[in-house]
Amino acid sequence: MADRNVSMRFGCSLGFLPAWLVTMVASVAAGQDFAETASTWKTPSYGEVRAAVVAWLNEQSVDESLRGELLAPWPPEDRRLDESALLDQLAATVARVVPAAAEIWQVTHQTPPPVPLPRWKLVENPISDKLVDGTMRVYLARWLVQQELYDEALEVCRELRPEEVLVPATLLFYKSVAHHKLLHKDECLATLSRLLARQSSIPRRYRDIAQLMAADLSPLEPDSLDEVARMMDDIRRRLDLGRAGTIVRKKEDEVIAKLDKMIEELEQQLQQQNGGAAGGTLQPSQPAQDSAPLGGTGPGNVAQRDIGHGSGWGNLPPREREEALQEVTKNLPSHYRTVIEEYFRKLARTSP
Repeated sequence: MADRNVSMRFGCSLGFLPAWLVTMVASVAAGQDFAETASTWKTPSYGEVRAAVVAWLNEQSVDESLRGELLAPWPPEDRRLDESALLDQLAATVARVVPAAAEIWQVTHQTPPPVPLPRWKLVENPISDKLVDGTMRVYLARWLVQQELYDEALEVCRELRPEEVLVPATLLFYKSVAHHKLLHKDECLATLSRLLARQSSIPRRYRDIAQLMAADLSPLEPDSLDEVARMMDDIRRRLDLGRAGTIVRKKEDEVIAKLDKMIEELEQQLQQQNGGAAGGTLQPSQPAQDSAPLGGTGPGNVAQRDIGHGSGWGNLPPREREEALQEVTKNLPSHYRTVIEEYFRKLARTSP
């Protein structure tokens, strides 16, 4: 299937999920999180899609020979086509008749994809033909998501409404994937709400992955390490695509600012904790226990030691840098390691 790559990224087998996530997914499936959203779209039947294709072909200037070829994959007998396969068939039909659609069809079949991407005539100059415009925009958006070009995918299908296309579930699904990857929490959950409102009639993998995305994104808190780690992953994706521009620099600055804020809050907490122990006097009635914090006052004079500057961390020998990283991240989940490392690397680059 064309969207198998997306399925593999999210892992739609619920049997491999931790218990807490299975519970959350079950609550989503029960409609607890999405019951309030009314659904105004429905999945067209094969017969309805075929009728739309036949009516569209009747309006085109094609000879009978080509018309017969184009209708061959659309037999009148009722068929049960997966919506993703239905989209492929729709796009193939349209591309044989409309030159602007053929351009999209040809580029999406190139391996590897062209760099940079071409300018799509159909996208830059929308046409009034709803069947052509809706079909090819969804088809292109799906392909862009599969190439991890999430910003571009949203730009292509941003104005499309599920009520206006013949593959509404596919439109909503891939829009939600793009929003999820870009950490657009509100937009993603709203799109998933519309998709799961019709979960009984959408492809099962759409439903399962949508539930996973909802369970994954719902607990995400702003300014958390989880959010920072995801932002770093998005920066890595953009750099891998060769897009080290203004957006990447802005996101890098946001990551550093969030980490600075976290460190400042931790320092304040430590100061508050240590402040409570500094106001007492040393008048013990019995010997102190090992490792117990002691109160008391005193001049606080200590020998001054040269501990260096933050800018030197990035220049440490590999072994010492590894030891320092292990010490900093020893109580944190392993996937935050790259975030912390990037933070110190940024300090090394920016310090005088």
